[in-house]
Amino acid sequence: MSFNNLSLKHAALKTLECMDLTSLNLDDNQEIIAALCAKANSEFGQVAALCVYPQFIPYAKAHANVKIATVTNFPAGNADVAAAIQETRDAVALGADEVDVVFPYRALLIGDEQVGFDLVAECKAQCLGKAKLKVIIESGELGNANWIAKASEIAIAAGADFIKTSTGKVPVNATLEAARVMLTCIRNSGKQVGFKAAGGVKNVAQAKAYLTLAADIMGEAWVTPEHFRFGASGLLGDVLAVLNDEVTDNITGY
Repeated sequence: MSFNNLSLKHAALKTLECMDLTSLNLDDNQEIIAALCAKANSEFGQVAALCVYPQFIPYAKAHANVKIATVTNFPAGNADVAAAIQETRDAVALGADEVDVVFPYRALLIGDEQVGFDLVAECKAQCLGKAKLKVIIESGELGNANWIAKASEIAIAAGADFIKTSTGKVPVNATLEAARVMLTCIRNSGKQVGFKAAGGVKNVAQAKAYLTLAADIMGEAWVTPEHFRFGASGLLGDVLAVLNDEVTDNITGY
């Protein structure tokens, strides 16, 4: 298939299988996480993972049959390596399949490249080969292509399994421009590193643009849940609307 000619419905199916369905709100409770778990599977397939705060990992593991992701050093992206190590160690001990750790982007912006490398490398070590480490570089706060590329390169060199755009907690989250820079860094590294667009992807038409961009840079076969994710809370509703024919598809299919 050609991603450039991907129908809206087929883009919705691809989006669904690559989605980290997320709830990261301060008022999250077991009832909210139960509802999230119930959405992990639909008649059209299942999401790639659920992303929840660490305290909800055991409940999510017991009530959903998909990977469970969590967050550490979140959302601030502090430069406290020891704290990030402990949070990551605890998350893996609770059973996290994936850990999304926030890169200390503010430290990078004032010229400290080493702390970011150290934090990622040490947190990767805490994953013990059991969990994947997804590094959130907070591209909207880094602001320009040079800083986005620098953070991406440091994270990849330090052992990131994925690089991720955003926490979803800042004014500017995922953008196609940031995605292009990050995907190009992955391609140029020659390493098996994935990409996750998080925050700001609200509908299938927007998701299709990211899928197409990733296919153009990395190749269509690369765009699978092993390498590509969307971090989203509201995107699932539009995906299901498209798949249930509630949204008109004016895009040529394949």
